[in-house]
Amino acid sequence: MDPNPNALSRTARYAGILYLVWIVTGFYSMLYLPSKIPMRGEPDVIAQNILAHEFVFRTSIINGILSGALWVVMVLVFYQLFKAVNDRQARLLVALVIIQIPMILVLEALKITSLMLLKGGLLKSFALLQRQEVALLLLKVEGHGAWVLELFWGLWLLPLAALVYRSRFLPRFLGVWLGVCGLAYVVLFLIDLLALPYRSAYFRYAFPAMLGEIAFMLWLVIKGATVPPAEPSVSPGRAAPSA
Repeated sequence: MDPNPNALSRTARYAGILYLVWIVTGFYSMLYLPSKIPMRGEPDVIAQNILAHEFVFRTSIINGILSGALWVVMVLVFYQLFKAVNDRQARLLVALVIIQIPMILVLEALKITSLMLLKGGLLKSFALLQRQEVALLLLKVEGHGAWVLELFWGLWLLPLAALVYRSRFLPRFLGVWLGVCGLAYVVLFLIDLLALPYRSAYFRYAFPAMLGEIAFMLWLVIKGATVPPAEPSVSPGRAAPSA
C-alpha cells in the first residue's frame, strides 16, 4: 500500500475524475445519440436521419474513440492505486480493459464506413438503396459488437470489485456492489446472446446493481482513499515491567 496517505487519496480522486468523464461519454453514446438518431424503420428513413444529424453521428465516433482512450488511462491509474493490494488481480484488471480497445476501434471504423456509404463516398456504382442497405448492415454489425462488449463491461468489474474489497482504504460495501454490478452485465450479455425475451424486465430489476459504478466513482471523487491508522507496535527492545 502507498505509505503516503495523501498521495494515495490524490491517486484515488484522479481515478474518480477520470471515471466521471468516462461515464459521461457512455451516457452520450447510450442515451443522447439514440434520442437524436432513431435507428428504427426503413433503410431510407434511417439513412435520412443519419445524414440529417451528420454532425451528431460524427461526434459519436469521436466520443467512442475518446471513451476507449480514457478507459485505458483510467485503468492504468487503478493499477497504480491497487497494485500493492494484489498485483496479479491489478494486472488482470488492466488486461480485461486493454483487450477491448481493438474491438472498440473496429466498431467505430464500421460507423465511419457506413457514413461514407450513405454520403456516396464508397461503392459509387451501387444504387442508392443498395448503399443504404450495406451501410445499415454495417451499423447492425456494430450494434451486435456492442453486445459482445457487454460481457467485458461486466468481467473487468470483477477484479476491480475484489481489489476494492481487499483494500483497507475503501469501504467493502463498494467492492460487493461492484461485484454484483459486474455479474449483472454478464447476465445481460447472456440474455442478449440467447435472444431471451427478458431484457426489459431484467434491466429494470438489475438497474440498482448497475448503479454500483456511479457510487464507486462518487466515493473516489468526494472521499478519495482513507488509510486506516497503523496499529501501535511494541518495541522489541523494551522489557516488560517486572512485578
